[in-house]
Amino acid sequence: MADIWTTIATERGALADALATLTPSQWDTPSLCTGWTVRDVVAHLSATASLNPATFFLALARAGFNFDKFADGQIAKRRGPDAAATLEEFRRLQHSTSAPPGPKTSWLGEIVVHGEDIRRPLGISHAYPPDAVAQVIDFYKGSNMLIGSKSRISGLALRATDHDWHHGQGDRVEGPLLSLLLATTGRVAGCDDLTGPGVPTLRSRCAPN
Repeated sequence: MADIWTTIATERGALADALATLTPSQWDTPSLCTGWTVRDVVAHLSATASLNPATFFLALARAGFNFDKFADGQIAKRRGPDAAATLEEFRRLQHSTSAPPGPKTSWLGEIVVHGEDIRRPLGISHAYPPDAVAQVIDFYKGSNMLIGSKSRISGLALRATDHDWHHGQGDRVEGPLLSLLLATTGRVAGCDDLTGPGVPTLRSRCAPN
């Protein structure tokens, strides 16, 4: 597949183009991230693209090492006075390769998963590169960092119906790879596209929208 940062920039650009078509009320639509609107998620993506390890730790320290307070502060900083300013800031950072500490795959995950946090409530479909989605879910499946993905899918046999990908043993869960990724990262909306005896268990482990 393409270089990760190239893919990230491409996906940021595609999301920005979709955002440019939104009405003011659509910007205020609740996203799949509980408590965050579409505009909040875009501001969060801008914040991530503007930080580096040093500025990340400095801002986190100023927030008293309270991650929720830190995230909310970064969103407030990047929202701007209106939605147009929020979008302008996001476009400005399209090709940024700056990020908090962490593997590059996690930042690919940011734009894919948060892209769907935005698109799904708005009814906007998008075709991500399948290999990129597979790379992201392969990253999350083995990690409990921040969002507990590894524990969430423990004891389940996940299988994509649109890509050569499977993971785990246990009660079967099948569906589109992107929906498996969303459910793995705690988005209950992803479970709506899944079938199999393991779906109720996975749904119960996902945070409510």
